Amino acid sequence: MMKKLNLILLLAVISAAGLYLLKSHAAESATFQVAEFATIRWEGRENTHLIRSNGKVEKLKPLFERFPRPEGGVDERTYYLSLAMNAMAREGYDFAGMTQDQIVMRRAIAR
Repeated sequence: MMKKLNLILLLAVISAAGLYLLKSHAAESATFQVAEFATIRWEGRENTHLIRSNGKVEKLKPLFERFPRPEGGVDERTYYLSLAMNAMAREGYDFAGMTQDQIVMRRAIAR
């Protein structure tokens, strides 16, 4: 009788431990977000802007004015969007995708 009781008790403890270890855990309460995105919107050299993940919009004209486009047939749009992408890369962003007039950049969020 004692062996049977010990066996039942042992099985109950093993079952409880197994359930505890296998139960699913909820997402962290603070945040589950692992990345943030920023969009560079091309609207010409004068009006191109950056939309950050917090909703802040920055005109890129001051950046473009620091780097005048070289002579010799360099495409304006390509030149200035490359400058904008490199500025974002220095902040830890990577290229994520693009459309005709927008470039999306992605940055991992530190946990």
